[in-house]
Amino acid sequence: MNLICESLPGFAPKALLVDLPMPLAELPSPPWLVAMLQPLAEAPLRASPELRTAVRDLLRGRGYRPTGRGKPSSEYLAAAAAAATLGSINAAVDAGNAVSLHSGLPISVVDRDRLVGTCRIAVPEAGSSYVFNQSGQSIDVGGLVCLWDGDGPCANAVKDSQRTKTGAATRRLLAVVWAPVAPDPDHGPRTLAWLGELLQRLGAAVQPVVVSLG
Repeated sequence: MNLICESLPGFAPKALLVDLPMPLAELPSPPWLVAMLQPLAEAPLRASPELRTAVRDLLRGRGYRPTGRGKPSSEYLAAAAAAATLGSINAAVDAGNAVSLHSGLPISVVDRDRLVGTCRIAVPEAGSSYVFNQSGQSIDVGGLVCLWDGDGPCANAVKDSQRTKTGAATRRLLAVVWAPVAPDPDHGPRTLAWLGELLQRLGAAVQPVVVSLG
């Protein structure tokens, strides 16, 4: 898979194809993975104030405001973990959340079989939106760099769309690490590698995706 990315200064997204050994409904999160959802869990990567600023700068590059309910998902995870409200969802999402929590980089984990056609990374125009939860709530994604498929924007560093989220039957994933170049260009690749290691511990087969500037 080759993922074409719109040219965005300072942006270096990373992606991974994942094939699970069984449907998510049959793959519970093991205790070691659930334990990693704690803020003080041992981890090979840590976020920094400089990285938090870089992620926010990346998202606001085309006019989006990453504040309040629109803040990066990695910041939401950090707040939830600190308040002891970050719980297990499913093995795939838990792996993404654990890596995002400790690395400080937002991560999207979507169901590849719910994606339509060819995928790309680009910035939607003003007024674009999609539903992000089962209640039908929408997020305005105008100016926010997103993963797109044939039906439009479907994931980003804030909230992923409901239509491409993982479910009980999910076996094939696409994971995207929304990484800025600054302050450390190696942080994104190391985050992707760690995510791949956790998924392999769950029995998954993983393959890095070539992300090309278009």
